[in-house]
Parts: sequence; structure tokens; C-alpha cells
Amino acid sequence: MSEDSSKRARPSAPPSTSALSSLRKSFVFLWPYKLQMVLATIALVFTAAISLALVQFVRVIVDVGFVAGSSQSLGWAILGFFVVAILQALGTFARFFTVSWLGERVTADIRKAVFSHLMTLHPGYFEENISGEIQSRITTDTTLLQTVIGSSVSIALRNLLMMVGGTIFLFITNPKLTSIVMLCIPLVVGPILVFGRRVRHLSRSSQDEIANVGAYVGESIQHIKTVQAYNQQGANEHAFDTHVEKAFRVAIARIRSRSILITVVITLVFGAVAAMIWFGGQDVINGRLSAGELTAFVVYAVIVASAVGAISQVIGDLQRAAGATERLMELLHAQSSILAPAQPQALAEPFHGEIALTDVRFHYPSRPNTPAIDGLNLHIQPGSSVALVGPSGAGKSTLFELLLRFYDPQEGCVKIDGIDIRELDLQDFRSKIAIVSQMPAMFTGNVRDNIRYGRPDASDEEVLAAARAAYASDFIEALPEGYDSYLGESGIRLSGGQKQRIAIARAIVKDAPILLLDEATSALDAESERKVQMALDSLMQNRTTLIIAHRLATVKNVDTIVVMEAGKVVAQGSHQQLLKESPLYANLATLQFSASEPIAESGAFADETAN
Repeated sequence: MSEDSSKRARPSAPPSTSALSSLRKSFVFLWPYKLQMVLATIALVFTAAISLALVQFVRVIVDVGFVAGSSQSLGWAILGFFVVAILQALGTFARFFTVSWLGERVTADIRKAVFSHLMTLHPGYFEENISGEIQSRITTDTTLLQTVIGSSVSIALRNLLMMVGGTIFLFITNPKLTSIVMLCIPLVVGPILVFGRRVRHLSRSSQDEIANVGAYVGESIQHIKTVQAYNQQGANEHAFDTHVEKAFRVAIARIRSRSILITVVITLVFGAVAAMIWFGGQDVINGRLSAGELTAFVVYAVIVASAVGAISQVIGDLQRAAGATERLMELLHAQSSILAPAQPQALAEPFHGEIALTDVRFHYPSRPNTPAIDGLNLHIQPGSSVALVGPSGAGKSTLFELLLRFYDPQEGCVKIDGIDIRELDLQDFRSKIAIVSQMPAMFTGNVRDNIRYGRPDASDEEVLAAARAAYASDFIEALPEGYDSYLGESGIRLSGGQKQRIAIARAIVKDAPILLLDEATSALDAESERKVQMALDSLMQNRTTLIIAHRLATVKNVDTIVVMEAGKVVAQGSHQQLLKESPLYANLATLQFSASEPIAESGAFADETAN
């Protein structure tokens, strides 16, 4: 972890578009709720109209009640004012509830849509992009969008109506004074256009920097043991401070631009109001305008001025939301390089589990000049067990990723039961494969949920049977709440060996015809390994099994050992054959076993650094 983490790859930004164009992309999520939008619009227009009508009661109160001195007229005017105020309150309730409901509903839909799309992207996408930033987009950016849809847009529309309606009443009341106010409109709109673009750019930058802060926090917490073991707390704190201060500087620049915008707008608008009051006061003094009309005119002018000021502030929120929308749409429209065919072929029943790789060449996108698999040919008979061995970087784990179609080879093909896996439905053929990784994933939840992850419809009895078969039941039942024990984030409450036995139970409960074991016993002690190996020997029966070899027990009874080097198959056969025929295998076996353990009698060898 370093200060350069902010420079890691992130989804590239599309060409800059207008704020309105960016926000329009989110309208597709509003469209299903047309009824709610109509109700919100009605409530919005109703409350705006009521607010403008209240000013007329103020005029009547001043002219009829105060100036004319009629108590009865004053009473009726105040009663009307109170009734209108009640209607205003009811309309405001309807507007606030409906608009807030829309904001929350649309935000939830966007989050679900983005997450659902992320689940379809190929794993390479997440190797190239920062997971913390992706999380920030789904949480922080959608929250910002919710604020805009559920509040800012409503405020903007309401104030727009108030501005238009107030301007109309101004012209009706006194056209001459209204012209004074209108002269300032270009002076107000100009700063909004100038500063608005800058605010939007800084808003996007601010969101990116906040995402970097979140990503660094997640990385540090995830690896807290390593941080403390290497006494890097101070260095991490310094790097984190750098991220926070950079985010702070960008945020201050954004706030400064918004503050200048608001200050200029308020100064110009209320300067126009002051001029209007001076000229209007002269008309009242000279008898050309009544006190009530001037009062109403002033109130309308203040309403218009306040509306313009509110809109100028909301524009800043809309600019921020535009940046957030761009970031979300990037995720929503990210293209996966692994796609299911439009018309997939169906796997024949019964499924056999034959695997064939023909002239396969593959390099990772980040390393285009370094082949991970280079002209590999391998045929695995149904129901057989094959161990993959070789030095680090030989391509063993890459082979698993190709079999699961996390990547597609640049040349050659991978076939299952004679069908190119690119012609198969992804979920269909992956349902035929179970995998136990060297570093098994544990999900937040309890033990039962993690085992059942292999097959969500598995019964409790099947979960318990799988745990017993994986020799995991003893330690599970010793946990405080047994199978209902909460494992913590990434299974932090379990040892490495316990995690692997739960992962094996997960594979057992899936009961798939193809089994991939990526150093499945690497984290087990000798006794646990013996137990798990017995479980694996049983699990491997009548299944096509590929094993990345690690220890003797893992490959002792396999049908074939395949030796890989530099992405190629350089030898294959039994242990005894390879000791005689493959110098690479013999050398690796010599390094693996101690001098006191005769190689020829060991039955297999382990690759401590399998890739």
C-alpha cells in the first residue's frame, strides 16, 4: 500500500457532457413511477400556487384591514389567510412525501441495477479497477443522487414555478417596477453558467478523491495484521493523511466556487429588490401605488429573488449529481469481455465431464507480451483425476481460470464434453464445476450459509452431511452457536484450515461432476490433512478432478500427473514414470522431499509455490 494507490486504474471517464444530459440518463429509472411523478407534480404546482395566493391575502390585510381600518374585513382576510395556510401545509406534506419516496425508490433501483450488472462482469474487470471506488459509487454516489431526486429537483422545480408565477404577478401589479427586476436577470444567469461548469468538474473530482479515501481505508483494514506485523502504521497514516488532504483541497475548491456563485447571485438579486423598493416607495408617496400593492409587490419580488437564489444553490447540487450520475453510468454500461452466446448450445445428458484444451494460447490483458498459456494441449478423460504440477508461474491457476471461463484464450479452444465453452451458457456449464481454492472465500454470515453457498436449496441435513464428510463438523459444533455462528468479515474468526474445510464442504454439497482443487489442503496440519484427504478421495470418485498439487496426500492416488512449465505441458504420466522421464519433475521432487524420505517411495510430490 502506498500513496500511489490513488493512481491505480479506475473506470475511464466518458467524454464530458452537459449536466442535464448526464442526469437524463437516470430518468429511465424514474419512468416506471409515472403515477408518483404526476402526483408529485400536482402537489408541487398546488403548493406553489398557494404560496403565491397567500401574498394576495397580505395585500388585502394591509389595504382593507390596516389602511381602511375595517376590523371585520381584517378578520375575514386573516381567516382566509389561515385556510390557505392549512392547504399549503397539506400540499407540502403530499409533495415532500411523494418526492422523497421517489428519491429512495429510484436510488434503490439504481443500486440494484448497478450491482446486478457488476455480477455479470468478467473477473478481469475487478483486477483492473479499484474495488473501494466501485463500492463508493454504489453507496456515496447513489446517496448523492437520492438527495437530488428526493429533494433538490423538487426544490428547483418549486422555485422555478415560484419565480415564473411571482414574475407574472409582478407584471400584473406594476410593470414599471418589474422591468427594474428584469434588468438583473442576465447578470444573475451569467455567473451561474460560468461557475456551474467549474462546479461540475470539481464535483466529479471530489467524488473520485472520496472514493480513493474509502478504498485506502478498506485496503488497510483488510490487511491490518500485515500492517501491524511490519510496523507500517505510521506510513499508512501518512499515506491516508495525504489522500484525505487531497480530497479536502478538491472539496474546498468546489465549495469556494459555489460560495462565489451564491454570493454574486444574492448580491445582484437583492440589489435589484432594493432599487425596486426605492422606486416603489416614491410611487406610494406620490399616490400612484397603494401601500398594500407595494407590500404585495415587495413580497413577490422577495419570492422571485429567493427562488433565483435557491435555484443557483440547487444548480450546484445538480452539477454534483451529474458527476455522480456519470460515474454510476460508467459502471452500468461497462462491457464484459466474457459474454454468453445469444443461442447457447445445451450440454448433453448424462453429463460426462470430458475436458479438452487444444492449442490454447493466452496472455493476461495487463501483460500482452508475456504468455501465461503457450500452445497448451491437454485431454482429460471423464471421471479421471489429474494433478497439475510445476514451478511458480507455470500457468496452473491460469488453466483453472480458463476452464471456468473467467477469461477466453486468444487462440485455441477449451471444450467440455466436446463443446467449446464459449458456445455454452455461463451459468449452465459453471453449475457442473465445483472449486476449492487455496485461499477460500468466506462470506459475511454464519457457517450454514457459507456451506450452502455451493447449493442454496440444500437442506439442513445435506449441509450437516457435507460438513461431516469434510471433517469440519467437530470444530463447527464447538463454535459458540454451532452452524449458526457468525464468521465475521471474510471469515476472520476462523483459522486457515477451518476455512478450507468449510470450502470443501461447500464443494461437497454442490455435488458437481467436475472438481477443481487449487491446493485444497495447503492450510491444514498433518492430522487435518489426513482427514480431509479421505474426504477428497471419496469426493473424487466418478468425478473429473483437476488438482493443483501441493502435498503428497493430494496427488498420491491420481490417475495422471501433468508437469507444466512456462504455460506448456512438458510431461505427463505417473509419479514413477515422471521421476525417470522428466528432469523438471525429478528436480522439483528432490527439492520437495527431505533427504530422509526416499523419493521413489513417496508416491507424489508437492509444489509449495504453485501458481
